[in-house]
Amino acid sequence: MKRKLLNIIILLSLMLTPAVGLASTVYAAPSCGTDDTSKGQVLQGIGKTGSNCDDTAVTNAFGSIVEVLSLIVGAVAVIMIIYSGFRYVTSAGDSAKVSTAKNALIYALVGIAVAVLAQVFVHFVANRANAVI
Repeated sequence: MKRKLLNIIILLSLMLTPAVGLASTVYAAPSCGTDDTSKGQVLQGIGKTGSNCDDTAVTNAFGSIVEVLSLIVGAVAVIMIIYSGFRYVTSAGDSAKVSTAKNALIYALVGIAVAVLAQVFVHFVANRANAVI
């Protein structure tokens, strides 16, 4: 059963890899952040990746990364919740199997909570950093 779960997780990760890699098209920006300050250098690097060159470019980049990672974590957590429910139903009253299924459910829910808190934390820090700049 563990082997099947591992195969499902590998299959999902292989299916999501092209979506993450091809999420945006890269275009070169001709001039972006031409001054020698650290802010100008960061904006110049963001401009070379094809993103916008305003002050929120770094925030948008981190926000996009966190959103993609949150989607992956959420998908895996939903699969683990379904899997733990299946294990709970098929435990046939065996206390060890019930305990294992409950632990898997708790870990999946904690994973969702961590993903949500990470998203909130990154957005909070990025917004504060933009306020300073």
